[in-house]
Amino acid sequence: MPRYSKVTKLLFELVSIPSINPSLSSEQSSMTGEEAVATFLADYVKGLGVSMQRQAVLPGRSNILFRIKPKGKTKHRIMLTPHLDVVPAEENAFKPKIKKGRLHGRGACDTKGSVAAFLQAFCNLAENGPLPKQTEILFVGLVDEEFNQAGSRKLARSGPKADLAIAGEPTGLKLVTSHKGSFWLQIKTKGVAAHGATPLNGKNAIQAMSPILKTLFQDYPKILNKRTHPLLGSPTLNVGKISGGTQPNIVAEHCSIDLDRRTIPGEDEDSIKRELYDLFRKNNLPAPHFTLSRSVPCPPLETDPNLLFVRSLLRATKKRKTYGVSYFTDASPIAMGGTPAVVFGPGNITQAHAKDEWVSLEEVTNASQAILNFLHSLP
Repeated sequence: MPRYSKVTKLLFELVSIPSINPSLSSEQSSMTGEEAVATFLADYVKGLGVSMQRQAVLPGRSNILFRIKPKGKTKHRIMLTPHLDVVPAEENAFKPKIKKGRLHGRGACDTKGSVAAFLQAFCNLAENGPLPKQTEILFVGLVDEEFNQAGSRKLARSGPKADLAIAGEPTGLKLVTSHKGSFWLQIKTKGVAAHGATPLNGKNAIQAMSPILKTLFQDYPKILNKRTHPLLGSPTLNVGKISGGTQPNIVAEHCSIDLDRRTIPGEDEDSIKRELYDLFRKNNLPAPHFTLSRSVPCPPLETDPNLLFVRSLLRATKKRKTYGVSYFTDASPIAMGGTPAVVFGPGNITQAHAKDEWVSLEEVTNASQAILNFLHSLP
């Protein structure tokens, strides 16, 4: 690829390496896991004088950390934290193609575009300087973002901590300081089985779920729309899954629905449950039986846009304000550990997880330059 820039060549190589999150696919073992990408990155930074370490997260899966030390004593620390895993795709999706200024392939947008942009800026600084006088810089390739964010949660628990972490995601080069949280609940109804020819002898759990669905679809959004956040708007609810019964000629004995409740700052698990209990009581429905269908907390992100390093990064992106997004990212678990975190990167979220995933090469280049400008501004 002689006619392409370093960052484009790097992105091409990264997309060529399958790194499907193994928790999302058990049938594609030859293409799962982040280790091959981490090994490639380790080879890429050789000879640049940066230190490297692995941070064990899950069996056979580790975060990879590269470190640039400042000229003097370390007083500040910045972390670049894109994730290395991707969602499942067919083998052909890992054969990148460049057409009309776009690189197509699984992970190009989510989020190897950010990996390439961040790492190339990191390498350019390590190779060409000038190094910051007091600020240590870490590139951290995280595992498992697409499932339970085990990589960012491990980083938050075990450190290192930093003055700012930049999670790489497709934000269209906008600097994101707030995003919604994600709270998953399951609601169940129980019935009494009977022969489908004599339904009056039973109690249909699917029928019992019907008024609950009506309440959630018609009444609950009116409550949510009264609550707003300046960057995130209103919280939302999606009923993403329903299951019940066993076969048509048996009265359904059980039914369940799975909810994805997107939260804004000020909301938590307890407040959401109370709100739903009150709503059900108001509509003369039985008190709901809740089951958490996600084992890890996913609260919303809200980072102060006036923090010194956030303002410096905003200037480097040549934008005037910060933004909010509705999707969840590694920035939230990192912030839970005490490191202020923001989200930034090339690409559009509508391309993430798409069958024909792509990213603009111009955006990848501009993202890398913005990160490099930010690194050059560090004290």
